[in-house]
Amino acid sequence: MSATGSEADGMPMTREQVAKRIAEVALLRGEFTLRSGRKSSYYLDKYLFTTEPEVLEALGELFGEVIDRIEDDRAEAGESPIDRLAGAELGGIPLVTVAALFTGFPAVLVRNQKKDYGTSKQLEGKLAQGDTVVFVEDVATSGGQALEAARTLEAAGANVAAILCTVDRQEGAREAIENAGFRFEALFTKTDLGINE
Repeated sequence: MSATGSEADGMPMTREQVAKRIAEVALLRGEFTLRSGRKSSYYLDKYLFTTEPEVLEALGELFGEVIDRIEDDRAEAGESPIDRLAGAELGGIPLVTVAALFTGFPAVLVRNQKKDYGTSKQLEGKLAQGDTVVFVEDVATSGGQALEAARTLEAAGANVAAILCTVDRQEGAREAIENAGFRFEALFTKTDLGINE
């Protein structure tokens, strides 16, 4: 059995190695229609990288670094500390889980819509009024899904400190999210993954 989260020499993957690995396992070429409705000659299948243990572990570390920086910036600005992380079903669940493991922050899971049975909730996990949350996203194109989730969290009384995505396709997500008043961070861009359409 191979060791998870490391290269053959036992050393953790560098940021560049993580980007290369994501591209190796998740980059598909062809004709695709994205969630935003846009057409694309490539597709990043988030499920192909969020189900790879060594990639997830490396991403957890990178999420931790960015979340630490967000928290430091908030402290310096005299803003409230981060209380928890959030991620949306389905692709964001493994990502927010590994981010929670590396940071120690509890997680809230955001459903696409309220369930019509049991507790009939759209948010799973504990979220208190006024909690400051970092939303963890998989792949950002237009930013629409992240903004929907952020608004759901705000409607439940949360303060969304930042939207942190794994890969920014550089197709308007940053601008849309920042124009909506949220801080935007990305671990990687399509350029980092070596994608040139």
